[in-house]
Amino acid sequence: MATFLYRLGRRAFRRRGLVVLLWVAVLVGAGVASSAAPAPPEDSFSMPGTESQKAFDLLDEQFPAASAEGATARVVIRAPEGAKISDAAGKDRVQDLVADLRAGPQVASVDDPFKADAVSKDGTTAYATVTYKVNAMELTDEARDSLTAATDGAREGGYTVETGGDAVVAEQEMGGTAELIGIGVAAIVLLLTFGSLVAAGMPLLSAIIGVGIGISAIGALGSTLELSATTSTLAMMIGLAVAIDYALFIVSRYRAEIAEGRSPEEAAGRAVGTAGSAVVFAGLTVVVALAGLAIVNIPILTKMGLAAAATVGIAVLIALTLTPALLGFAGKRALSRKDRKAPAGRQAAARPKLGTRWARFVQRRPVTVLLTAVLGLGVIAVPAASMELGLPDEGSSAPDTTQRKAYDLLSESFGAGFNGPFMIAVDARDAADPEAAADTVSERITGLGKAAAVTPASFNKEGDTAVLTVMPKTGPSDVATESLVHDIRSLSGDIEADTGATMLVTGATAMTIDFSQTLDDALVPYLALVVGLAFLLLMLVFRSVLVPLKAALGFLLSVAAALGAVVAVFQWGWLADLFGVDQPGPIMSMMPIFMIGVVFGLAMDYEVFLVTRMREAYVHGQSAAESVTTGFTHGGRVVAAAAIIMISVFSGFILENDAMIKMMGFGLAIAVLFDAFVVRMAIVPAVLALLGTKAWWLPTWLDRVLPNVDVEGEKLHRELGDTAAPAKPAREPETAGV
Repeated sequence: MATFLYRLGRRAFRRRGLVVLLWVAVLVGAGVASSAAPAPPEDSFSMPGTESQKAFDLLDEQFPAASAEGATARVVIRAPEGAKISDAAGKDRVQDLVADLRAGPQVASVDDPFKADAVSKDGTTAYATVTYKVNAMELTDEARDSLTAATDGAREGGYTVETGGDAVVAEQEMGGTAELIGIGVAAIVLLLTFGSLVAAGMPLLSAIIGVGIGISAIGALGSTLELSATTSTLAMMIGLAVAIDYALFIVSRYRAEIAEGRSPEEAAGRAVGTAGSAVVFAGLTVVVALAGLAIVNIPILTKMGLAAAATVGIAVLIALTLTPALLGFAGKRALSRKDRKAPAGRQAAARPKLGTRWARFVQRRPVTVLLTAVLGLGVIAVPAASMELGLPDEGSSAPDTTQRKAYDLLSESFGAGFNGPFMIAVDARDAADPEAAADTVSERITGLGKAAAVTPASFNKEGDTAVLTVMPKTGPSDVATESLVHDIRSLSGDIEADTGATMLVTGATAMTIDFSQTLDDALVPYLALVVGLAFLLLMLVFRSVLVPLKAALGFLLSVAAALGAVVAVFQWGWLADLFGVDQPGPIMSMMPIFMIGVVFGLAMDYEVFLVTRMREAYVHGQSAAESVTTGFTHGGRVVAAAAIIMISVFSGFILENDAMIKMMGFGLAIAVLFDAFVVRMAIVPAVLALLGTKAWWLPTWLDRVLPNVDVEGEKLHRELGDTAAPAKPAREPETAGV
């Protein structure tokens, strides 16, 4: 592989104009195709095989008139202190509000609170439900402005008016401020790392082109492959991250080759042949982690994972071809002015780098460093054992938002369970008496004594399918509410036996419970698939059993610590003010599996880039201890720079108002921090120091079976006539304390 990539790099360097032109043409073509393509489909959420989804499918089939899925807004109005909505003045105000709401564009219907029994028992609060003809994604600015104008007008005279529902969800645009902050910090870090504007600009330019092609392709194929607008969210985040990383490592290796006296073309070829090999396998681990999301069997996650994996593939191709082409234009200007003036080999005689000094320190005290790092991450991981999963609702919104205020008003006036009702679908097509079956369902649920209310059954036109609404006594995210869902579902067997009717529980709260359970069930298989396949890939790269095992265990430790930190901040409320957490609560259900997929890919990036250089030095004749030092000398600073860039990109999302995005940004940033600076920078050299030559042990039979992909460039160096090095370096006895 190294030989092939070496030739590819040199060819791209020589034909740099053509290569750049081709990639620009691809970017323009993808952009034109995206702009000409039909609008992407609306976001759809389904969970095949779950009871909630079966119930939704049944209601969609049997109640076609109610399946439009238009956006809704729930407008809550409360009378001034000492007055009531049921007074004459209050009724007039409500009627005026309803009239203004009905006059808005795209409105299908507005329920009158006095006709829909939507007035609280104390007469102080009422709510009107606005249903639109289109979903929330298709609502126009005029429709939203009309809703805002109607509620603002109703506030005169001391009335409190707040609005909730998907029609008024604040828009959170991924790809805005957060990405700009990340790119800005990346530019600064790259400039400090390379000391050259040219060198700093190449990874950024490569990343922008790669992500631009990926996102445009998703837009162009959106309607054909049913990729919604949000499918590009993960692709944008991960594509930006890995594209900068991959170009960064190739440019760094190019500069090292130039410093050793190579010509620019030769340096580009060697950089792609060595660092490029690591890029290929690092990219494969990320693709495996993202494509593995398909195992969860939630279509939206599968599409997001595959789209992001495709973007990573584009980033790898960009790094292997466009980056050496850009180096062709840069030449020696990729070096800092100081390095351009210095004679070749000067750096070897300079004061040891920080990475070199750190590696030597760890090798002198491997046990102390290892125990400190493992125990530290272990302590931070403790809160993860108390993690409670759920999905964010309007109760977790910031206290100053109208959605949160509407949520609180409804809870105070109608009960905590009002914001989390269940729908009970009763399929009585096989029942002798459908009405009796529905009555039985209502009686059995009421008999549990845990529901605040159960509405009368509503039948379809054929009279063989009914729907009931159950109002719990507790809020949507309360443990008692989840318990009630399970209790109701446990009645289905007896009800079917007694009446012949099938009962299914659905609704937003039930969907949340099923979603969490689906992700929980998929977590272990997903881990086994991703870690197992990556273990095999890393065995190919490192020709070792213990190094991949150490990489996987270190990753699990860093993810556990990151989840512990997320629980401490977002569930327990520690340092909540510092991170802008307005309402501590359950952790987003998809957070653990999402973090595993994303962080695993990035963690293996750092592992491959750092340890491949060690393996290369070891294969070329250095001792196990010397190879660790060499790896940190050449790769430590660059890995640290890449990690800082990623931490900055993800930290930008902490500034967002949306609780879900804030949690994702914090979790990913802290996970990269732990993995890059604790696991890869401390645990890895400590373990390798303790293992010595045993780290590179591979059973003879396995060595014969595994194909030799030559990531370390052994064949390449022999072909180029470099100083001969034994193919199988001497396994001299070493001690951990060397």
